[in-house]
Amino acid sequence: MNLSEVKTGEKAVVVKVNGHGGFRKRLIEMGFIQGKKVKVILNAPLRDPVEYEILGYKISLRREEAEKIDVISEEEARLSVSSGEDLSAIIPEDCADEEKLDAVMAELAERRHHVIRVALVGNPNCGKTSLFNIASGAHEHVGNYSGVTVDAKEGRFSYKGYDFVLVDLPGTYSLSAYSPEELYVRKNLLEALPDVVVNVVDASNLERNLYLTTQLIDMDLRVVMALNMYDELRAKGDELDVRQLGTLLGMPCCPTVSRDGQGIPELFDTVISVYEGGHPDSLARHIHINHGSELEKSIKHLQQHMQENLTIGAHYSTRYLAIKFLEYDSEVERIIAGYPNAEEVREARMEEEERIRPLLGANLESAIVDAKYAFVQGALKETFTPHVEKTPRRTVTDRIDAVVTNKWLAFPIFLLVLYLIFWCTFTVGQYPMDWIDAAVAWIGGKIGSLLPGGWLRDLLVDGIIAGVGSVLVFLPNILILYFFISILEDSGYMARTAFIVDKLMHHLGLHGKSFIPMVMGFGCNVPAIMATRTIESRKSRLITIALVPFMSCAGRLPIFVLFVGAFFPAHSALALMCIYLLGVLLAILSALVMKRLVKDDDLPFVMELPPYRIPTAKAIGRHTWEKGKQYLQKMATTILIGSMIIWGLGYFPHDMSRGAEYQQEHSLLGRVGKTVAPALDPLGFSWKMDIGLISGVVAKELVVSSLGVMYAGDEAAEVDTDTLSEDTALQSALLRNVSLPAAVAFMIFVLLYFPCIATFVAIKNETGKWSWAAGICAYTIAVAWIVAFAGYHLSALLL
Repeated sequence: MNLSEVKTGEKAVVVKVNGHGGFRKRLIEMGFIQGKKVKVILNAPLRDPVEYEILGYKISLRREEAEKIDVISEEEARLSVSSGEDLSAIIPEDCADEEKLDAVMAELAERRHHVIRVALVGNPNCGKTSLFNIASGAHEHVGNYSGVTVDAKEGRFSYKGYDFVLVDLPGTYSLSAYSPEELYVRKNLLEALPDVVVNVVDASNLERNLYLTTQLIDMDLRVVMALNMYDELRAKGDELDVRQLGTLLGMPCCPTVSRDGQGIPELFDTVISVYEGGHPDSLARHIHINHGSELEKSIKHLQQHMQENLTIGAHYSTRYLAIKFLEYDSEVERIIAGYPNAEEVREARMEEEERIRPLLGANLESAIVDAKYAFVQGALKETFTPHVEKTPRRTVTDRIDAVVTNKWLAFPIFLLVLYLIFWCTFTVGQYPMDWIDAAVAWIGGKIGSLLPGGWLRDLLVDGIIAGVGSVLVFLPNILILYFFISILEDSGYMARTAFIVDKLMHHLGLHGKSFIPMVMGFGCNVPAIMATRTIESRKSRLITIALVPFMSCAGRLPIFVLFVGAFFPAHSALALMCIYLLGVLLAILSALVMKRLVKDDDLPFVMELPPYRIPTAKAIGRHTWEKGKQYLQKMATTILIGSMIIWGLGYFPHDMSRGAEYQQEHSLLGRVGKTVAPALDPLGFSWKMDIGLISGVVAKELVVSSLGVMYAGDEAAEVDTDTLSEDTALQSALLRNVSLPAAVAFMIFVLLYFPCIATFVAIKNETGKWSWAAGICAYTIAVAWIVAFAGYHLSALLL
């Protein structure tokens, strides 16, 4: 509860004061200190301001200011007592009720004060998410390229009597209004009000990283710097005076190596000391970045006009707003527009623009950026000593890039890498796949022999075991695919793929950076669509969102493994690679169409190419297992329920008098299949295949599950046992019932048609429009039908 919510005449105990430094300091100086009692005396006639009593004297605050003060009220204390919580240890014996209530409020305030909300802020690829994982024990994915964290991740852990709420914000190079993730981070810092900000900095690349630090200093927040990857700085022979750097920046700096946990305890010791009111070495203090005498005059001029708005200081540092307004920041423009003297502030900026341009030879925005980099360079000149070699040597990254980004070798290497991944997915995955298939068949046979005939046995054997088991079989292939994707991401190679395809992407109206969400789509389309937030250009972002569904996600992989393994056993890896490349090709052709429909200004291709790093076994194993666990969770929920529903629709109305095939065709499921059959008959699909496609709208894995349920009772026909020796039971059934051209068309249709419900919602959330999501889905279905039709007839002619 905040102080503005406390009723007149009631008391409360202060927990903490939120807000930026100057505003927070003023309230603390007025007596609003943790553990102090405050009483609401009365409200002004218009309910604002409110008079409070604290430390024996009366003081008035506006409600906007009181909102920034967290308290424990009498009402909360009473609720805690009535809830049955054991508070006997803190309630003094033989004391009045009022004293008991005071004791409960004080204890609850102490407990809440020991909850620290920490926001992690830093450039992309600075090791921020690695630090989040090792500190909180969370298992977020860590990749060696920008844009891995596309939303705020929250983790909790306890340390030295404090409960930490750790928030991993998206990586960003600045806090301007240039891209969605920059706005997201800034909004979180200003509105969610973290108690302490940990600025994670790549110690091996200080000059670029410290630009963001200067913007955090402008915001007047409590900041602790984590000099991450400090081992790389030392390995290069560089030297850094950590204490002097902290003195110049006004914040304590802690060397860390988040990969193995070095310096993490010391970092959170420092966070606690800053949170509790100051660093023992007095490093935690607010400084002003000196932008030069002329720009400082401009900043103070705008501050004076902004401070005429009496309530603005409760929410923002006026110095920060003045700097951003001088930079023509669109979000700050919107904030200022809500105040009465907005036009006056704009006129003051125009005056400063006209004054600064002839003096500094640059506009205001450029002059401020230059001043910040000058400050960074000056600070590093005093604290950083780079190791200078007599003869510059080529790094390992330079040597690898000379090969993998070579003009002639880049694309062949990329295609070879893809082929090797798919080859391993099939070859290595075949052995555990056979074991799981045999185990599922054995369990189904055992249960079938133990239970009497009837609907319950059919549900367990033909519904649950056949449906879920048919998907479980492909778990090894999923794990192998994610294992290799993790290696590509963590090593830094994924960023190079964006670099080598940038020219091609530019011809499509996109940036090379758009390629990373597309490749991420091979894992799952949902996070891939969310990752488009890192694309600054609105045009590129919208087109990339539309293209991601063409990327074959892991949910489609079991379908392709099922059909490719059955119909192309001798060329499985090549066939699977062709399916994936077909999706990429259709995405390229679609981009050529869409770039004419979406109008926007092109922005320059700016993207960091991080150094190559050897992925750690722990990180790769954890990421692979997390994805495997998600797959198993989906089987225990969506696929299990879907399999039971599909079985029920295929079982009722039940009439086996004319055989199993007649029963299926005249069941509720059969009627649905026959209804949609005319639309899909030209593609060579049976009604059972149609049902699989319908179920795949919910989750693509349900396609395999549906086929497993519907072909569960298929009796073995006379087929060459040599060709079926390595096939699963479902693959054998498909070989007997589906033609090769129909199988090709089915794989193409699954690759291209309507993405799952989760992807549909993600498209709506990222574009902000249901119409855009519906349009993309309609487009993918149309493309799927046309290409599958062509694939059916071409394969009938050629194969």
